[in-house]
Amino acid sequence: MRRWLRRPQPVETVVSDSEQLLFGGALRYDYGWARHEYTMLEHSALSMARSAPRLVGRTVRLAWRADRTAMLTMVLAEIYQGAAHAVGLLVTNEVLQSLFGSGDTVARVRAAVPALIVGMVIAVTSAVAASLSTASTGRLEPKVERLATQEYLRHAERVELEAVEDGAFRKLLDSAQFGAQSSRQMISAMVATLNGTFSLVAAAGVLTVLHPVLLFLLMLIAAPRGWGALHVAQRRYASTMAWIEHERAARVIGESITGRSAAQETRVHGVGSFLLRHFGQMARTAEAEQTRLAKEKAATELLAASLSGAASLLAYVTLAWLLLSGRMSMAVAGTAVMAVRTGSANLGALVGSVNRLHEESLYAGDLDRYIVEATARAIPVGGVPVPDHPAEIRFEHVTYRYPDRERPALDDISLTIPAGSVVALVGTNGSGKSTLVKLLAGLHKAQAGRIVWDKVDLAEADRDQVFSHIALLDQSFARWPFTAETNLAIGKPARTPEPEQLAAAAAFSGADAVINALPHGMKTLLALQFRGGSELSGGQWQTIGLSRTWYRDASLIIVDEPTSALDPEAEIACFEKIRRLRSPTTTVVLVTHRMAAVQHADLIYVLHEGLLVEQGTHQELLADEAGRYHRMFQSQADQYIPGANGTVPGQQNHPATADQPGPSDR
Repeated sequence: MRRWLRRPQPVETVVSDSEQLLFGGALRYDYGWARHEYTMLEHSALSMARSAPRLVGRTVRLAWRADRTAMLTMVLAEIYQGAAHAVGLLVTNEVLQSLFGSGDTVARVRAAVPALIVGMVIAVTSAVAASLSTASTGRLEPKVERLATQEYLRHAERVELEAVEDGAFRKLLDSAQFGAQSSRQMISAMVATLNGTFSLVAAAGVLTVLHPVLLFLLMLIAAPRGWGALHVAQRRYASTMAWIEHERAARVIGESITGRSAAQETRVHGVGSFLLRHFGQMARTAEAEQTRLAKEKAATELLAASLSGAASLLAYVTLAWLLLSGRMSMAVAGTAVMAVRTGSANLGALVGSVNRLHEESLYAGDLDRYIVEATARAIPVGGVPVPDHPAEIRFEHVTYRYPDRERPALDDISLTIPAGSVVALVGTNGSGKSTLVKLLAGLHKAQAGRIVWDKVDLAEADRDQVFSHIALLDQSFARWPFTAETNLAIGKPARTPEPEQLAAAAAFSGADAVINALPHGMKTLLALQFRGGSELSGGQWQTIGLSRTWYRDASLIIVDEPTSALDPEAEIACFEKIRRLRSPTTTVVLVTHRMAAVQHADLIYVLHEGLLVEQGTHQELLADEAGRYHRMFQSQADQYIPGANGTVPGQQNHPATADQPGPSDR
């Protein structure tokens, strides 16, 4: 008995052998919303009731912003329904008093007619109020969700890049995405809570008026029902948190089988049957937990029904004693029975709606916390104007270190980028090239030193103006799931696209041939997952990205590893087009590992472990045989020179060709 009466606890997860083998244990999410798991179990009926006004208050404020007319209509309709419920019980008492009164049958029926008419009017108007409440709720919910989603996206769009790269903020960002839907769900939960509260208060008030002891009887019957509803919900919640882990793992397996990325290996290596076997074990583990839940739910509901039945028996015995002792009339007893039954039922529904309101508020609260954090970490609005075409951009002793790293990504960097030039940044992975590009574009701010556009310090500049002068094309540039036309025009979304401009942009990179071959030309949707969509290869997307960069018509073009998806001929052509982007007022900054592509740059900066170690033209740097640039260039050139370093073109020394056995020797 004590086991069933105590508050439900988190269910200990039974990890299947398959989960242990594939995932090393239970598969648990590490997103921000995961911290709310089992939170529902921490609350009792009393604590949830205490928190209800606060939760409703937050929802009311959000709904007031979305549509105050609909919100007021909904609240007034619910208040009216609660009042109508109370009046209806009193009218019922009046009807019973008349019917059980003295006199002949006709006289008693006539005496009850006025109360019956009032009851019918109340029933009709209460139905109208319920309809108004439903209509207002349906009108309010999508507006609340839209308002909350817009707030979420607006702050996400304006937050600093450092925040996006911060793991803690990313978790909050992930958690907050559920806040909009939860805000919508809270509207219907609030309506149910208000309805249950007003109905319960109405029943309690009427019983108090009829006889004070009746209120005690209501509490006696309703308490087990409320306890049962809460415990069943909590046991279901605790069990769901357990078996969902098994279903989650099984879903990962299912997606691995049906997904496109592993489709070839799944077939060639015979992975499918292996995964199917483990999918079955995980699914059976989830089924076992759901079976256990059904048994515990049935036992809890049986115990709650037994306690409520015992309380009902005591209540009816008390009513019989009051009736037989003359302390209560038959009419009052009949009304009391109706009030007790409706009141106890309303309490069970109220527990469920408050529980739902509380659970949804956790995620809606995440949205509030995210908005506060995103506002504090947003890109500032306004600042010092920057020149449209700066004569030069200077880094003056710039240092930048990522929060999770001990060594600076850039350390005391000083360099100059002249207007109208092609400047190349080269170095090994982790040398600081991408960090320098982010600082150059205004995506990060220097932690020491200055970045100056002519005489304007970038730390004081209007960042939106800075962004408006920059075009960015990197290896992971956005492949928007929009039409080909929009994928070009989105390079400068504030401009109204004209067909001639788009055609010129497409022709610049050769994307016109790609687009002309599409089923609907410029109007073709570049997203295969949608009906009528088409898919492009990596190289074809590269031409789209280059055309978008040309269309943007920026004074500073930053190109970071742009040819990762291209074949050698296309790569040479791409670098030639990139160099053609340069003009007297347009500067190109090129970041690449392809050393052959930078030999035509006007100025080359060599980075190593966050330090600027060399600078100059290709000829100047190549002349220094002890320099890093010379070694990097030569190591790549050797791959194409017969006999260099003991290799042939396209072949490197392999352990199997030296002292180690090859595959055929094992």
